[in-house]
Amino acid sequence: MRDNLRMIFFVVILGMLLSAVIFAVNSLTAPRIAKNDESTMKRTILEAHAISYQEKDLETAFNQNIDVVKKGEKTYYVTKNKDIAFEFNGSGLWGPIRGVISLASDLLTIKKIMIIHQEETAGLGGRLAERKYLSGFENKKFMPTIEIVNRRRAEKDNEVDGITGATLTSKAFERLINAQVTSAVAAYRR
Repeated sequence: MRDNLRMIFFVVILGMLLSAVIFAVNSLTAPRIAKNDESTMKRTILEAHAISYQEKDLETAFNQNIDVVKKGEKTYYVTKNKDIAFEFNGSGLWGPIRGVISLASDLLTIKKIMIIHQEETAGLGGRLAERKYLSGFENKKFMPTIEIVNRRRAEKDNEVDGITGATLTSKAFERLINAQVTSAVAAYRR
């Protein structure tokens, strides 16, 4: 009985010590993680707007080229020539997709889409994060929506080729992009 109590006491004390260590490490690293997340977002915004910068001048490049505009719940990153970018997130087929989309000042034409995080199947749906695939969205127009086509080649100004073997991921991404852009543009115009 005494040995069982010692073991329970040891496990409780060890658990408390490890919890304290984890809490301390989290407290020490949280500001750095937040700063890294902010830098990643700034890099992504600059790249989405095709603004070149040197890594050491990230803050300066961002502050000189981007106006941060908050409208309701949404934050917009606006260039001097009124192109906008904003973060989008939502469900893909297998998990969340998070990224940034930039639109020309007409609020119809896609300049660039950048994926920050996705959980689609590697080698199939995960290809939606590849620059080669995302470049197919550039200069496409929301008229009235973007359509990802799978059984034929994209021909219209609002069509993009789907990912072969990942039809459901392509359709989930299509719904996500259309819903996010429609909502964001409506909020921006208000």
